[in-house]
Amino acid sequence: MSNTQSQDAWGDFWALNARGNTSGEGGGCLPQRWAAIEQAQSGVWHDFAEHLPEGAKVLDLATGDGRVLGWMIAKRPDLILTGVDLSPTLPKPPLGTETLSGIPMEKLPFEEGTFDAVVSQFGFEYGDTGQVTAEIARILKPGGKVGLIMHRGDGPILAHNRARRDELLWPLKEKAVARKVKTALKKGPSAIDKAAEFAGKIAQKGAEKFGQQSPAWEIPEAIRRTCLMGRSSGVGSIIETVGTIEGHAKNELGRIKSLTGACATADDRQTIVDHFASRGLALMETRHLTEKSGREFADFVRFE
Repeated sequence: MSNTQSQDAWGDFWALNARGNTSGEGGGCLPQRWAAIEQAQSGVWHDFAEHLPEGAKVLDLATGDGRVLGWMIAKRPDLILTGVDLSPTLPKPPLGTETLSGIPMEKLPFEEGTFDAVVSQFGFEYGDTGQVTAEIARILKPGGKVGLIMHRGDGPILAHNRARRDELLWPLKEKAVARKVKTALKKGPSAIDKAAEFAGKIAQKGAEKFGQQSPAWEIPEAIRRTCLMGRSSGVGSIIETVGTIEGHAKNELGRIKSLTGACATADDRQTIVDHFASRGLALMETRHLTEKSGREFADFVRFE
């Protein structure tokens, strides 16, 4: 997946969140129902923040909605916290913190030795880890700390998103509901009711096959409602909205593809350790993070 495709996929996600749309996945690719996962994450960052010097400057890579910054400032209000993200549009950052959009991890706009610590949660492994490590070493002060929470390919987060991928591909590819509805609507207003009926049948089948809260139901159901509610605005408007629904779904598929690649990168842990070692940063700690069932979902690694 190219950097441009990844930027579009994640930019779409954070743009929706910036407008207050928090449905679906929470925190990138993390299911909202797994509150225990977020508790484990916040505990890591509280602990990390506790051991930083007074007034330390911290940079969060691939910050997204800034939740790591929020957890850290809640524990240590004296910290100077900045987040950067490749996405061109980000949600409002937590109070007392700053986030910068459109910033690649491989080319950070900061002077050498600017930060006391660099952190990242499910972000570092999405970049070119060799280049990102070089940038971290460049902007880090002597004796600075690095803390990373990274994905695991054998964990429940990737498994959850692979299931969502199947639920997205079924209406988009196997049933081609968006494409078929747009083609039908080009015949004119008389086709609106038939297009809505077709989408409704696909939604019913999707609910039966994958569940009523799945994308396999949500996508065709949204298309059905778009057809019925768009009669007054015209066929062109309906086609445009159906295209938007399809585009958001394709961007989620793009995020899942990038997640899969990130897990593979994170699982090649020795390469990452070697990158940091080549920059004079040694691995000091590896901590396995677990969800409520005891299944490991991520690793926290610390370099100094």
